[in-house]
Amino acid sequence: MAGQPTYERLALAISNSALAQDTAAALRDAHDWVPQEEAEAVVALGGDGFMLQTLHKMLDSGRILPVYGVNRGTMGFLMNKHRPKGALVERVNRSRPVAVAPLRMEAVTQDGEHRIECALNEVSLLRETRQTAKIEILVDGKTRIEELVADGVLVATPAGSTAYNLSANGPILPLDSQLLALTPISAFRPRRWRGAILPDRAKVTFRINEPSKRPVAAVADQKEVRDVAEVHVEIARDSELTLLFDKGHALDDRIVAEQFVV
Repeated sequence: MAGQPTYERLALAISNSALAQDTAAALRDAHDWVPQEEAEAVVALGGDGFMLQTLHKMLDSGRILPVYGVNRGTMGFLMNKHRPKGALVERVNRSRPVAVAPLRMEAVTQDGEHRIECALNEVSLLRETRQTAKIEILVDGKTRIEELVADGVLVATPAGSTAYNLSANGPILPLDSQLLALTPISAFRPRRWRGAILPDRAKVTFRINEPSKRPVAAVADQKEVRDVAEVHVEIARDSELTLLFDKGHALDDRIVAEQFVV
């Protein structure tokens, strides 16, 4: 593809699964792999969970590289197919880049602690006990739901719209839609509210009502903050990530295809 960079210094990121370890052993002599701190791009061997872990490490370190995933897990929604006979380095350099912007969550606990975490799939608020959560929802500073009584609520990116969001009956969002899904989780009141689709420039705030009686945890992908009082969520435009996909198997194609799965 004209104008597409050629990656010569590649690093391997390998999950702990036996399948990923065996694949890595077979690839050791296929390329002069370099440490990740010297690389131009990363080849990640594992499943979707490992891909998220790899991307989160980049966000935490501040050194963000393009990542080409090879599925050695289960679903592999964020990964490319493993082809034992294919020339992996050539596939990486023929791949199509897809930009993914994560969410930034700022959670304030009942004790006043502030935690900032990023999420590639979703930020979810979940009740911690048998008591339903009571949550006020504000969009761009304006109250839209005075009190959602539910197991929780989530904000999902287009990349994450086919994950937990879809399981909670949220909408599938095309990757280039510049939208966010705001989806209730097992809502009791208001019964007829099924969520909202928001522009990705929106800033969403959740305020917990009766937090001591009805404690709520906030989860950014896999990172949990318990006993929150207030949570702010918005797109982290300064932390955009790049995933590399084989032509015809890109994430945006998969998101469209997922809408026709029956």
